[in-house]
Amino acid sequence: MQDDFFKYQAQTSPQPLAMEISHAKGSYIYDKSGKAYLDFVAGVSACSLGHSHPKVVDAVKAQLDQYLHVMVYGEYIQEPALELSKLLAKHLPNPLESTYLVNSGTEAIEGSLKLARRYTERSEIIAAKNAYHGNTMGSLSLMDYEERKAPFLPLIPDVKHIAFNSEVDLEQITNKTAAVILETIQGGAGFIEPQNNYLQKVQKRCNDVGAVFILDEIQPGIGRTGKLFGFENYNCQPDIVVTGKGLGGGLPIGAFTASKDMMLSLSDNPKFGHITTFGGNPVIAAAALATLKEITESSLIKDTLEKEKLIREHLNHKHIKEIRGKGLMLAAIVENAEIANNVILKAQDEGLILFWLLFETKAIRITPPLTISNEEIIKGCKIITSILDNI
Repeated sequence: MQDDFFKYQAQTSPQPLAMEISHAKGSYIYDKSGKAYLDFVAGVSACSLGHSHPKVVDAVKAQLDQYLHVMVYGEYIQEPALELSKLLAKHLPNPLESTYLVNSGTEAIEGSLKLARRYTERSEIIAAKNAYHGNTMGSLSLMDYEERKAPFLPLIPDVKHIAFNSEVDLEQITNKTAAVILETIQGGAGFIEPQNNYLQKVQKRCNDVGAVFILDEIQPGIGRTGKLFGFENYNCQPDIVVTGKGLGGGLPIGAFTASKDMMLSLSDNPKFGHITTFGGNPVIAAAALATLKEITESSLIKDTLEKEKLIREHLNHKHIKEIRGKGLMLAAIVENAEIANNVILKAQDEGLILFWLLFETKAIRITPPLTISNEEIIKGCKIITSILDNI
């Protein structure tokens, strides 16, 4: 399989981990030899309920018997997509009630940028330094990391960058600004949380100048930070909230939600201002609906903060300088990139899945399923500290 993998499937890094997957269940992934790997990554924050959660699987199977794709998004009434949108509205503050379902987080970012420009009739977009919002051309344009952008230039124009948590930089948001887009917690930069009511101050500045405030909740959203939406931790409310990853329960999804008035601006002049063939796919929407119901109707969100405490308690080690993030969106910061690499690669040999962050090379990603047990957390932390003991 490895030979065929490298020959026929496009690669995104020079040295993929190339584990041959047999099956996955709960907090574990199994390779072809039958070896079990405790998953501390959850498909990069995507598998909120772990692998093959029975309620998600049952919802998918039930929908398979009804219908698959029938029409492009927004033309026919399809119950899974409608019920998912209603449930999102129920749990979001007014006036965030109209959801556009798409195929991935980065596509939702693209849609949110188009919506902001169309609604304000302005062009300037302001993003944060060290931001990561995806890899399509519009999302890539929001990044200030020139090394990653240079091979793909030119990107979309009129994008400026401010420093995350810098109040002085808020003066750059003016009446020429269509939108300010930020991650609620900066992901690729190292799980950086907003400080001193920063997001609240961004919201006020946007309100003052008539700019749209967009929050990217693709990683921190859907229960991962001890609230259903990460922004609920930080005394603020966006005009557009973008979700993805954990919403799908392991299937590909993205969504952006705004007021009905704002969202209507994509429906006319031009007609089909944003369109997708497979967005709101009934099978994926059914999986997302089951996922969102389970997270909101169980104790998983509350339990997330207790599990964070457990991880912090059991990852107390001289080589770990700090643990950043909130809930089960955590990054252990070690002394240098070499140590991080050694831990991540050695952990896989020891039956624990860890991963990197995009920009912060000293970080070890710890984003397990919300369903992970306390015993599994302690087991994984022991593997990490044992590896660190031998460095």
